[in-house]
Amino acid sequence: MGLIPGDWYLISASANLLKDPGDESHLLPHFTTPHTSRRPPHFSSGAAAPAALAQRRPRGAGGPRRALRAMAALRAGRLRPSHLLRAGPSRAERGRAEPSRGGPSSGIMLGMVKNSLLSTVEAWPYRLLSKGEKDQVSYEERACEGGRFAAVELVGKAFDEASKEGAVKLLKYVGGSNDKGVGMGMTAPVSITAFPAEDGSFQQKVKVSLRIPSQFQDNPPCPTDESIKIEERQGMTIYSTQFGGYAKEADYISYAAKLQAALGSDATYRKDFYLCNGYDPPMKPYGRRNEVWFVKE
Repeated sequence: MGLIPGDWYLISASANLLKDPGDESHLLPHFTTPHTSRRPPHFSSGAAAPAALAQRRPRGAGGPRRALRAMAALRAGRLRPSHLLRAGPSRAERGRAEPSRGGPSSGIMLGMVKNSLLSTVEAWPYRLLSKGEKDQVSYEERACEGGRFAAVELVGKAFDEASKEGAVKLLKYVGGSNDKGVGMGMTAPVSITAFPAEDGSFQQKVKVSLRIPSQFQDNPPCPTDESIKIEERQGMTIYSTQFGGYAKEADYISYAAKLQAALGSDATYRKDFYLCNGYDPPMKPYGRRNEVWFVKE
């Protein structure tokens, strides 16, 4: 899964969690400059910086090098999380679930970041059944456990946009946007059900899911976002292949085709959908893990 909306400020705010969150000694209007004394000429004063920054999304903000520079700037004290949180994405980027009176509070956003970064990530439980390789494509057959999942469906949007929006909704839910106001911890992967068209491209319909952490499986908190549903699912057997990088629609389609070729005609699995899975937070630039899953019939 690629970078989610507003990653450039989530990356930065999360990197500064180990610093004093009340430190407001100075606010840097953007994190692309290496010197605290430099300000772009259109910033007339520090007070004007938040409004201007809200309209200025750094170029290439999705790149891993920029993520690392942002984290370095925060640790060095050149950037403050409160400034970035005020200069987050637009309401349209955050999704339709946001109330019209304004965006999420900094407390909710920091809660989501802390939950995503500082919690122990719980893996979706499974049992390895077999391994295989063909034409340099490695794959596994796994029996995945069922359980309760938080899921959100989005239609009418391209895969990359919809999957990012859905992931943000679920991260907010497990980060504290629920009726108990608790950070639930993290599970992996974030799983996106994609529906291929006849030409192999994705239809404008996705379901983004996250397995609820085991501590809350019996009695999961209710989401405050009504578009998120809690679902009970049975276990399933899947064929999986893995790849790295920041995955987008074209990557999942490519590796789905490779997995299909590697499995050949003997394997039986669902053809009307498959699962696109991301295991890593957006601020992890290297060693990323993505998987395509075919659900065995």
